[in-house]
Amino acid sequence: MKFIDKIKRNKLLYFLGVLIVGIFIVLIVRFTYAYLAANVNEARGDVTLNSDETDKLDFAVGDPLSIDATPTTLPENGENLVDTTTATATLLANSTNTTAEYSYWVYFTISNNTFIYSDGLTPEVILTVTDPEGNPVTNIEGLTYGTFSGVAGFDVTTQNGTFTVANGYTITSSSSTDATEQTWNFTLTYLNQSYDQSINFGNSMTTEVSMSKEEVVLAYHETCTPGTMACDIARLYTEDGENGLYLHDGNGTYGSQEAGDNSYRYAGANPNNYVCFGSDAASCPSDNLYRIIGVFGNQVKLIKADFANSDLLGTDGNYSSNTYSASYYANYKGSKETINRYDWNYSNGSSSTNDWIASRLNTVNLNTNYINYLNTIDSKWTEVIATTEWKVGGNTLDNIEYTTPANAYQNEIVNPAESTTYSAKIGLMYVSDYYYGAEPTYWTYHGYTNSSKPNEEGQYGEEYDYRAAINDNWMYSGIVEWTISRNSDSTDVAFYVNDSGYVLSFNGVGNRGVRPSFYLESSVEFSKGSGSSADPYRI
Repeated sequence: MKFIDKIKRNKLLYFLGVLIVGIFIVLIVRFTYAYLAANVNEARGDVTLNSDETDKLDFAVGDPLSIDATPTTLPENGENLVDTTTATATLLANSTNTTAEYSYWVYFTISNNTFIYSDGLTPEVILTVTDPEGNPVTNIEGLTYGTFSGVAGFDVTTQNGTFTVANGYTITSSSSTDATEQTWNFTLTYLNQSYDQSINFGNSMTTEVSMSKEEVVLAYHETCTPGTMACDIARLYTEDGENGLYLHDGNGTYGSQEAGDNSYRYAGANPNNYVCFGSDAASCPSDNLYRIIGVFGNQVKLIKADFANSDLLGTDGNYSSNTYSASYYANYKGSKETINRYDWNYSNGSSSTNDWIASRLNTVNLNTNYINYLNTIDSKWTEVIATTEWKVGGNTLDNIEYTTPANAYQNEIVNPAESTTYSAKIGLMYVSDYYYGAEPTYWTYHGYTNSSKPNEEGQYGEEYDYRAAINDNWMYSGIVEWTISRNSDSTDVAFYVNDSGYVLSFNGVGNRGVRPSFYLESSVEFSKGSGSSADPYRI
């Protein structure tokens, strides 16, 4: 009280006190009004959102199906092992119009499937689906329907991937109180056969049923038909790094570092990506070993595992009498003692250009001599090589050499300096192919750095470019070799990979090693093999 009386006696303090109190009251009133107004507006918004003009479409999915084969669950001469689940769509129309119609999609996903055919060929795990009308679903793309040991359904014994069960299925409602309900029934049956199935004891598969109001855009490995080489390679992919494969959809684990072309590329030190090409011998000759760069669209792209010498490429065209001695290169991965060298383009024996269309390495050594070499073995080998539009417009040093794989890919393939293409069966690797062969840790590295061209952090040297990746990049050969891409800063310079692992460019007269690369026709199928160098894939 004494403090208040003191203020009252001091006119200045009194005036200031009244003023402060007044301002405080105004602020409280304004704050309270604003707070209440905001809440009232939000409430009104909720009322509008949940008005009688809104339809209600809901999905409900049962437990995932599970099949685990054991001596207990699959006793000899016992019953089949069965598991069931459901997926239900429910639609309630709004009370204003009392009518509603929607479409939806149903998917069935199989992952981590370790089952095999116990006898090598007879289906054992069968998926049966009935639609909301009680009719059996008999057509799912990528799966084979039939009756197996008395059970009608789809053979999913060795399947992996996502399969579309219902594509834009229609549901309607004419009531705001009694919902329309559509239920899909799924049954997974492990057939108890009369033969020994113990090889599958301990094996299992993971499944998931999902429903969506909109069509889900599926990756190639989720939609392709098993049997073709491209599909079977892609289906080895379950997540980035599994089986050495990485999906470059631009949205995955490595996002903007990926090529973004939906390819499946092998990366790392030594993935199982070997193919025996040009030979049917029981033990594949070392000179017939190729490796899979990746799956692009529905085609598999190969590169020769070791260098091609003059017995394959000839001694005409852009052949050089110079050679590499394998003993000189400590990091050489191949088995040859001597490697022949070829100019990228040495036109008329006097001048060099970086026009791939005019390159005699292209027209003579690769697309004449090499093709003829394969034909002398058997024309079937050239028949399975696809004619391809090679992107040969190239780009600048800054856009391919002094940058990251993702930028190099965009500048080399998507937006090259020139839109030049060349249609042929045989080519060479792209610079970006080489970059993406490295373990993903290096996808932020540049092809090459130096004091005048450091990376984005100002760092340069072998620790910060592709010299650091040589032990983690299966495409690194250990000897100098050409790529197919030109350096558009000049009229006579092309890119190559140095024996130290980094990317440089040099005059087309500078002879280098050559590893042919090509795409297989989409119809090519697997025969056998595990993909290792000792047991390569056969086609």
